[in-house]
Amino acid sequence: MKFAVAYSTPGQGMDPDRLVEFAQHAEACGFEGLYVPEHVALYRGASLGGFELPTTLEYADPLDLLTYVAAATDHLLLGTAVLLLPYHHPVTLAKRLATIDVLSKGRMRLLTVGLGSLAGEAHAVGVDYATRGRRADEAIDVLRLLWSGGPDGVSHSGEFYNFENLTSYPHPLASLPIHIGGSSRAAARRAALRGNGYFPGGNLPPTERAAQWDLARKTSPRDNLEYTRWASTDLTPVAVHSYARQGVTRLVINPQSLEDLTTFAHRFSLS
Repeated sequence: MKFAVAYSTPGQGMDPDRLVEFAQHAEACGFEGLYVPEHVALYRGASLGGFELPTTLEYADPLDLLTYVAAATDHLLLGTAVLLLPYHHPVTLAKRLATIDVLSKGRMRLLTVGLGSLAGEAHAVGVDYATRGRRADEAIDVLRLLWSGGPDGVSHSGEFYNFENLTSYPHPLASLPIHIGGSSRAAARRAALRGNGYFPGGNLPPTERAAQWDLARKTSPRDNLEYTRWASTDLTPVAVHSYARQGVTRLVINPQSLEDLTTFAHRFSLS
């Protein structure tokens, strides 16, 4: 089982010194990687899981934040949970992700993308909320096309993105994994058909969660599809074995302090 941590600026603040201390401590404790969330913009009435989000929450740009973390760490993998893919143009995004991967010496390995669930956020960036899924599917195809293209360029003609003979360098140092976040069967299918892994969220009943993973696993042409899940900082070894039996390959905790990191790492002898 792999273990990673999440850092959310709305919950833990934008202090750059605190961020670096957190990331360096996570690395020293033996955690595999660090995940950060994304919201492009908030507004009155925006709510997630039935809770209205304060409009003053500080959501950092995840890729800028991860670049900063990469400069302060040596081997901690970099991740998003989740990057709101439909709100990014894939040509620009391909360049940004590849740049981070090269500058971090190949550590942009935990990219997880999702659709977003705030209609007002989609409207703010000029995206038809109803097209999010199709946009995400096409964007994943465009990212991979640009990263694999040669010096003569690549072309794409789709519903949302069109270009001819484009090159985008640098390329990632190795094939850049794309994990799919979500809490629906559509997300599970997307993970199977276009992703390297599935990272479901939400408070799903155990039967539905199992059904989604079964759908992803059986639909995927890959035999090494990764399965990432959120877990409590109070996780026990018995619970880890239970996750493993469900096919989980990575657990992500959301600690509130450096002490939480230390305690968890000692419990599972990570370092």
